[in-house]
Amino acid sequence: MSSTDLVPSTGAQAVQALAHADGRQFLTFRIGEEEYGLDILRVQEIRSYEPPTRVANAPAFVKGVVNLRGVIVPILDLRLRLGQAGEYNAFTVVVVLNVAGRVVGIVVDSVSDVLELGAEEIKPRPEVPAAMDARFITGLGKIGERMLILLDIEAMITSPDFGLVD
Repeated sequence: MSSTDLVPSTGAQAVQALAHADGRQFLTFRIGEEEYGLDILRVQEIRSYEPPTRVANAPAFVKGVVNLRGVIVPILDLRLRLGQAGEYNAFTVVVVLNVAGRVVGIVVDSVSDVLELGAEEIKPRPEVPAAMDARFITGLGKIGERMLILLDIEAMITSPDFGLVD
């Protein structure tokens, strides 16, 4: 069974499926004032941001490509894709992911830590209009006063909006 089998696309199903797991680990990162989490099993590595080689006629959120040990990796600025300003500083990082058989890098403001969340700490996603398409949110993680927006990064990257996967 793959980790994607554990995360159906609807909020209630996702929470129910996650309840069957004893705990899942999430890489947490910040974009603006929001804190997000994604399945740690999708993360290949975390790298400091270096300007990639631009690709002609690419959308603004596609920053370009880098050569990562012989593999050409598209670099997507998730901040721009989510409608946030994208300032590059010493904390800006690229999270290299392995999703849908592809290696993709996403630019985020900073990486926080890796957290393990039990089923009781994961709440269903809210059914309210949001700036981000709710189909990419699997739920909300609550740890003390911290609230994490848990992303289905594979669904996000493979969506037609990103245009990376046929």
